Amino acid sequence: MTFAQNRYDSMLYRRCGRSGLMLPAISLGAHETFGGYRDAEATRSCLYRAFDLGITHFDLANNYGRPPGTAESIIGQILKDMPRDEIIVSTKAGYRMWPGPYGEWLSKKNLVASLDQSLQRLQLEYVDIFYAHRPDPETPLEETMAALDLIVRQGKALYIGVSNFPGAHVEQAVQITRQMGLTPITIHQPRYHMFERRCEYELFDHTERNGIGVIAFSPLAKGQLTDKYLGTELPEDSRASALWHKERIEDVVSSEKLAKVRRLNAIARERGQSLAQMALAWCLRLPAITSLVLGASKIEQIEENVAALQNLEFSADELKAIDEIVPQTTL
Repeated sequence: MTFAQNRYDSMLYRRCGRSGLMLPAISLGAHETFGGYRDAEATRSCLYRAFDLGITHFDLANNYGRPPGTAESIIGQILKDMPRDEIIVSTKAGYRMWPGPYGEWLSKKNLVASLDQSLQRLQLEYVDIFYAHRPDPETPLEETMAALDLIVRQGKALYIGVSNFPGAHVEQAVQITRQMGLTPITIHQPRYHMFERRCEYELFDHTERNGIGVIAFSPLAKGQLTDKYLGTELPEDSRASALWHKERIEDVVSSEKLAKVRRLNAIARERGQSLAQMALAWCLRLPAITSLVLGASKIEQIEENVAALQNLEFSADELKAIDEIVPQTTL
């Protein structure tokens, strides 16, 4: 397979905290799409086009796909035809994958076994980033961080990360790694978008102070921050129609949410962007954000997302207008 020779010319790459790792501002994830309602050929087309546009990071987890693990298996077949040394592959463990007491959470037993299974599905010798996918209320954090350190020392991962950890939990994990001389946390993956701004007051102080990069998931709020849902009916080819239950569809098209989306869309149009592009640019306005991980079911979505990088500047008036629509709140 021959890829575009100019694939690195227009992508923005940001340093991940104080590490040496550079990530593209836009990363491609496989949460609900690849291994889910899009087939292997559609997945291949999306990954190839993403790479041609300079997207070098593909984000997975052990439980992605239907059944869980399918996304890793499908993408593993595709990665064989791509230049491994030019790609960042991440995966995670922590959610339930198999029955019994060792099939979920963040014990050493689960983390090591889960990554071994992921590497088999991905057909890789190592992943670039391995995450603890969610906080574990029972396993001592010392055990979890020591297990992640072991995995790096074994050569099965280059960097470690955490996902969905509250700021105080991140701080605790950082202190443990320092006290025990363990591999430091390189990256955190939280949910962050215009309708969910908790990270601004609860997390980013911790990540910036400790030199941890942030890759936000769901920056388009599961499609709510796009122009797909500005009408009264969901498009038949939308992810919501294919995946979500009735209650969630009704939430997407609720009158209160749509009123905000339409006001935001008006600001985006004045900027010469689609709503999705403005929503991505708004997330990337913060130096704390290294990258945004997005799902895509079509090549056109990837192209639109990458085009957001052409205008990342906001005026004070634009930011004020957005804050009035989606204010930061601690409630």
